[in-house]
Amino acid sequence: MNRIDQRFAELKQQGRKALIPYITAGDPAPQYTVGFMHALVEAGADVIELGVPFSDPMADGPVIQKACERALKKGTRLVDLLEMVAEFRQTDTTTPIVLMGYLNPIERIGYDVFADKAASVGVDGVLVVDMPPEEADEFGPLLKARDLAAIFLVAPTTSHARAATICAHGEGYLYYVSLKGVTGAATLNAEDVAEHLAPLRDMTDLPLCVGFGIRDGVTAAEVAKVADGVIVGSALVNRIADSVDAPETIAGQLKSVLADMRTAMDA
Repeated sequence: MNRIDQRFAELKQQGRKALIPYITAGDPAPQYTVGFMHALVEAGADVIELGVPFSDPMADGPVIQKACERALKKGTRLVDLLEMVAEFRQTDTTTPIVLMGYLNPIERIGYDVFADKAASVGVDGVLVVDMPPEEADEFGPLLKARDLAAIFLVAPTTSHARAATICAHGEGYLYYVSLKGVTGAATLNAEDVAEHLAPLRDMTDLPLCVGFGIRDGVTAAEVAKVADGVIVGSALVNRIADSVDAPETIAGQLKSVLADMRTAMDA
């Protein structure tokens, strides 16, 4: 069983919700990423989304755009990120890892090469923001053959018909974008999220995980009441940005932010 499926099955048995942190690989420098990943697990992460640095991250707000810029300035490449996952797997063989990013870096090394390498180092899922299921005829089967979950986004503006198509192709979990906008947006309404999730539950048995707008323990707990998982990115990446001159302090800060969310969600 794919580690993502196994983790969500375990959480369901425990009556708990998934906490899924996102960080950009290589930010503020490549040598820190694996340590950050372990810190997130220690703080209660159930799945880790690892961002692939890209020069034009269109779905992301300024916080993650700048994280990509910092990582790219340090020379972080997709092949480096795969090596980070391999290093992480030396001591953590159970936490699911999802690579999140854009298609261009994958196309540059080739679909087959990427899928083979990702599977071999211990990646569990791939979320390519700018590859909808309608355009995944070549890439999707390559992932499936290697037991890599193809994870897709659904937005508040997604039509019922297209949401059904996305649900039919998705694996691992469905990433519901809670807001009309980019990552790092400030306003989130849990009741509105619940209304949008309800029809999706009639379309799929996939866990429904909500991202965009999760800022702290309060918002994480509110969303956890209506979703199967909570995804947090900008709140963590902001801590990294604030401490680029003292990188040795970042892991502790990430643990503090995430542990607050974990405690609030479990309460």
